Amino acid sequence: MTNIKSSNLGYPRIGEKREWKRALEAFWNGNITQTELIEKTDDIRLNNLKKQQEQGIDLIPVGDFSLYDHVLDTSATFGIVPDRYEYDGGKVDINTYFAIARGLDDAIASEMTKWFNTNYHYIVPELNGAKPELVENRALTYYKEAKEKLGIDGKPVLLGPITYLQLSKGFEADEFAGLVETFTPLYVQILQELQEAGARWVQIDEPIFATNVDEEVIAAAEKVYATFAEEAPGINIIFQTYFEKVSHYERIAALPVKGLGLDFVHGDSLELLKTYGFPKDKVLAAGVVDGRNVWRADIGEKLTTLETIKQFVQDDQLIIQPSSTLLHVPVTKTLEEKIDPVILGGLSFADQKITEIVALTKGLNEGREAIADDIAEVDAALNELQATYRSNDDVRKAVSNLTEKDAERGAPFAERIELQDKLFELPLLPTTTIGSLPQTPEVRGTRTKWRKGEITDAEYEKFIEDSIARWIKIQEDLDIDVLVHGEFERNDMVEYFGEKFNGFSVTEYGWVQSYGSRCVKPPLIFGDVSWDGPITVKESVYAQSLTNRIVKGMLTGPVTILNWSFVHDTTPRYDIMKQIALALQKEINALEDNGIKIIQVDEPALREGLPLDHAKWDEYLDVSAYAFRLATATAENDTQIHTHMCYSNFEDIFDCIDALDADVISIETSRSHGELVSTFEDNTYTKEIGLGVYDIHSPRIPAVDEVKQNIDRALQTISPKQFWVNPDCGLKTRKEDETIDALKVMVEAAKATREELLVNETK
Repeated sequence: MTNIKSSNLGYPRIGEKREWKRALEAFWNGNITQTELIEKTDDIRLNNLKKQQEQGIDLIPVGDFSLYDHVLDTSATFGIVPDRYEYDGGKVDINTYFAIARGLDDAIASEMTKWFNTNYHYIVPELNGAKPELVENRALTYYKEAKEKLGIDGKPVLLGPITYLQLSKGFEADEFAGLVETFTPLYVQILQELQEAGARWVQIDEPIFATNVDEEVIAAAEKVYATFAEEAPGINIIFQTYFEKVSHYERIAALPVKGLGLDFVHGDSLELLKTYGFPKDKVLAAGVVDGRNVWRADIGEKLTTLETIKQFVQDDQLIIQPSSTLLHVPVTKTLEEKIDPVILGGLSFADQKITEIVALTKGLNEGREAIADDIAEVDAALNELQATYRSNDDVRKAVSNLTEKDAERGAPFAERIELQDKLFELPLLPTTTIGSLPQTPEVRGTRTKWRKGEITDAEYEKFIEDSIARWIKIQEDLDIDVLVHGEFERNDMVEYFGEKFNGFSVTEYGWVQSYGSRCVKPPLIFGDVSWDGPITVKESVYAQSLTNRIVKGMLTGPVTILNWSFVHDTTPRYDIMKQIALALQKEINALEDNGIKIIQVDEPALREGLPLDHAKWDEYLDVSAYAFRLATATAENDTQIHTHMCYSNFEDIFDCIDALDADVISIETSRSHGELVSTFEDNTYTKEIGLGVYDIHSPRIPAVDEVKQNIDRALQTISPKQFWVNPDCGLKTRKEDETIDALKVMVEAAKATREELLVNETK
């Protein structure tokens, strides 16, 4: 029998029932003390470790837990705090930590953006001449905690220096090498202290090497890890990558580390082994169980893959693990009581994936017959799931017959906008919001009562109508130009459609962290997708009946619905995207038939889904733009199509944004302090656009001058006739008073700018 080990890369931090979220928000709201917050989150963290210990994981990650974000944790480790928070050195206190993420009255929050191609958001480190020092060895603290309290000799997890710096801002390209030299001894100190405490394995996450890095970056890694090997020779470092095959494989494989972690689910890592082999002096940490999806692993097939992988490594030089941290999947499926049992049998959340890892390790150590019962049970569950897959021949035929012309509006933008301007008669710099309005405890509580059958359908619908009516009045009083109905009937912008479209299923507790305490519950796509009748018409029509102002219809786009769902691999992803687009097309037609003339089709996840391998970009962007155009193609020329995108680097996808052919696009820009505007300085954009003028992810209320400055900055590049004024994103997570006060500021800033423009025009 061999001695292959099992490992995990990270565990969800939110708790089985989002206990972590509730603790954070209770602390932020002043309902619990800092001591109580620490006690509650300590319990969650230790329970996470205990579960992995009891299930038999050999290398249990420690230090992967966070009170907000692991990138922010790394910044706090080195005292990287922007000057505006008046940090004076030493350990970063908890209030400063949260202020960086959420902002203060007099200090804006740090920028937040997507973690590679996931829906997880991280807080972007701001270096700006910072003088880093090791102010807290978090990895050491968590290593000792696990050892002393649970007897776990854990595997500390660090975000690697190269990835950390590549994800940071506030320095010039020619400063990168110097920053690497600055941070290297600090990492060495962490490793030496862990070594002295008895740690044997350390996982250093360097997912940046799953992207197309240049020569300077790979050379920096070679220098850094040579230093680690020399200065901390007694510790076994696993250089961990994920989300794609590693770039510069031969040079990464030659690094002086004990182990190399590769993702064998996403990308062609097996092909790398077949082409280049694997060094005889290293351990291969093989990520064979999908850490980003919830469908059960085919244990027999995965074991075959591992048997192939084993041909390229020495005996006992193999570790079996997920493809990535399990941060991106829900905690456990054991709480799911309402979902179809067949679908449930085909699911695997974090706890179940750990079981899969342990089973595979046993199968490789003891032989396939040792897990024959596991394989048989999985095969039966997967076969039953496959047999119930909802196939729709009409939908498949419709997709197969699609042409380029099927994704074209009836007239070009220049003609459409002329018709729309005449119909809507909006002022210069029209104001609007992105869609959702505050989901207060009352809104969420009423929805829960309705779902539990504690109130009738009629009572629930009356509550929704009253909420819509109240906020239509608030928006009118604020003098917003284009209104929204508020989406009070929706639990989530993707899950809501997952509950309505054919081919979807939803869970009760399938939560994953998106940013901060914000968790989302991605629906499950297990069949061909089709429209089953109007979804958003009733609420939109009711809202429009209450006002003479225009009310936008609100939909989520096909790319985002796909990217923010857990998609079964029975049908190709791009075909599913087109199926969703055709379903949305029917919903848009239904809205138009009922008099809704501005329809927003949100695509916040478009760039997020961009493959890490640049060679795959063109296909993804082409299909994504086609799917969006397909969804909106049959809209009348005087129907104005809006879309919205969240935090991202848009320069890479500017051509795709243009190819969407949306009449109006709104994009985040406030947290990046106007940097996005430079994209539109370098590229000509002829359609209408709203660059978010204040940050909704922070509770702070901006000043009028601050918002006006953001508007003025954009107008240096974008014509006032093209420009809309709106917040960064939906207002679902904000409190009502925060929302009203911030929107009041926004409208005041827009009016002031509008008056200035009109005065200048008459001079």
